[in-house]
Amino acid sequence: MAPVKVRDRLLWADAETRRWPAAGGGCESLRAARVVLRCCTLSLTLPICINIIYLQKIFETTDRNKQMSSAPITMATATDRAVAVPVHKLLESPTTRAIQIHDWTVTVSTNPISNAHALDALHASLGFPLPEMTFGANFLALDHAPSKWRFEFATPDALKGVKNGELGAGDGGVKVGYADAWLRSRTNTDSSLPMPKTVPTKPYDWTYTTTYAGHPGVWTPPDTNEGSEAGSEAGSRPVTPTVQNDEPPRPWSWAPADANNPLHSIPLAELTRPDPILFYAEVPLFEDELHDNGSSHLLVRIRVMPTCIFILARFTLRVDNVLFRTHDTRMYHSFASKPPLVVRETSGWEAPYDRVKGALPRRDDLTPLTDPNFIAKVLTGMPRQASQEVGANTGWRGLGTRVEVAVLG
Repeated sequence: MAPVKVRDRLLWADAETRRWPAAGGGCESLRAARVVLRCCTLSLTLPICINIIYLQKIFETTDRNKQMSSAPITMATATDRAVAVPVHKLLESPTTRAIQIHDWTVTVSTNPISNAHALDALHASLGFPLPEMTFGANFLALDHAPSKWRFEFATPDALKGVKNGELGAGDGGVKVGYADAWLRSRTNTDSSLPMPKTVPTKPYDWTYTTTYAGHPGVWTPPDTNEGSEAGSEAGSRPVTPTVQNDEPPRPWSWAPADANNPLHSIPLAELTRPDPILFYAEVPLFEDELHDNGSSHLLVRIRVMPTCIFILARFTLRVDNVLFRTHDTRMYHSFASKPPLVVRETSGWEAPYDRVKGALPRRDDLTPLTDPNFIAKVLTGMPRQASQEVGANTGWRGLGTRVEVAVLG
């Protein structure tokens, strides 16, 4: 492959870096451009140039994470209240990252798409074809040491929420736009098209729709031997509790939230403050292009700030010319809550394809229809009766919003 022109490389670098998270400000494109220029000087080909820029991005992200965890730090918020960074410890391995802060340990593991052996085992346990991109070893785990409470988001459990078998009322079954015409052509005896031999197949929800909202896990003591400690009082006290006991995990359960209790809701004002982010991760669980009929994927994100932990697990479904569907699970914990309280909010929205398409900024640009954030923004901006009650007339039981709390005292 012949080296591309300098101008082409610069244009590509600028466009590509705009797709990366803007954690480092507007200087990312300039850094990428400098890498491209160095590549041009060395007469490197475009694939090599891409790899170098990608690696540099990883290094810069790692450096920023280290800088964010350095001590001491305070930041003035929108309310002019300084937020001190508490003592915390960061741990990292090639596929796993963790933060220990107060009585909590947050662990995430991100791995490549599962290999054939792992996929075969998962397929055998679930009993239906797996998504094209299944990250079977990926997970996110929350551990609370005093109560020995553990809560996880993991791929196998998420896929257990997919309907296996004939779809019934409430399952939100979906047909692609041409399904009815295709079936008529195959069942009409006057059709000139040849009738194919039918092969029995086990039915399942081919859209991989799931209302998975995480699951309880088995608590294990966190590993505190490695990692870097940081915070406003780094080194002055241990990150994890010093009191260890052999008591069994304390019983807990999700209970309906009290609408009149402000502690039983997720405070958006706190989450939108410009507090420092001590830990951030994105954990993909699965993705499938639905035989070129759309897209289905589940992504879990977490961020840890000086005052709280926040998780968003978002399932997004697009079936071309049929519908859009989103299911969100939000979890929030304030370090100031006594006894420790976890709030979980689950919400489902749905709308016909053309209604979401009608909200495009430009009719000739369909790109936003592939963006889960745009889809969620449109769906949540509709009247509740339209997107959380009627939806796309599938009768999906995931529509609506439910708020629950768990007390870990």
